[in-house]
Amino acid sequence: MKNFRTEAALIALGMLLAGLFIKQGIGNFADKDRNINVKGLAEMEVQANEVTWPLVYKSLGNDLQVLYDNIKKSNETIKTFLKEKGIEEKEISINAPEIIDLKAERYSDQETQYRYNVTSVIIVTSDKVDLIRTLISEQGELLKRGIAITTGHYRNQIQYKYTDLNKIKPQMIEEATKNARKAAEKFAEDSESKLGKIKKAYQGQFSITDRDANTPHIKKIRVVTTIDYSLED
Repeated sequence: MKNFRTEAALIALGMLLAGLFIKQGIGNFADKDRNINVKGLAEMEVQANEVTWPLVYKSLGNDLQVLYDNIKKSNETIKTFLKEKGIEEKEISINAPEIIDLKAERYSDQETQYRYNVTSVIIVTSDKVDLIRTLISEQGELLKRGIAITTGHYRNQIQYKYTDLNKIKPQMIEEATKNARKAAEKFAEDSESKLGKIKKAYQGQFSITDRDANTPHIKKIRVVTTIDYSLED
């Protein structure tokens, strides 16, 4: 009889513990679903701090040696112009000229006045963005020196860059996180809950784009963070 009572007590205790574990499991399962996923956006506009400016001009002729001498002279003229305006030697690079033999390229026997079409490119790479933008508007001065700069070719577009992203990353991540928390707090308030701890957080990729087509020297930087919060009663 004594053994029976002991076994019954052990069984009852086991059932009680099982009930507690089941209750706790159900509670944990319910709490597991009481999470919210929110996103926080941060945007900033910055001035580009590096510019690449290709100066392109063309030369036509029939004698390659004469063309070579003329191109060399024109390159020196352009370099002199740039240095007079405040550009340093180290910021200037000269590409090898591209030569097209017009007679070889054509599929007919049509006569051409000039056999060779030479494209020369001088590239300025500088952090003096404001100065370069001023010089772009003043490049017509080169016409007085006998050089016509051509524009519009897709291979030789002016490029503006922003290279100090690491300096502003912490600030933008902080702002994006704050905006995500504001959204989470509003959600919790509307659902009559309290906002709990962060469960997971994901930092999105930073994107750098032109503000618009007319101001490529102004960049828009954007990042979105994604955060999972728990909700509490």
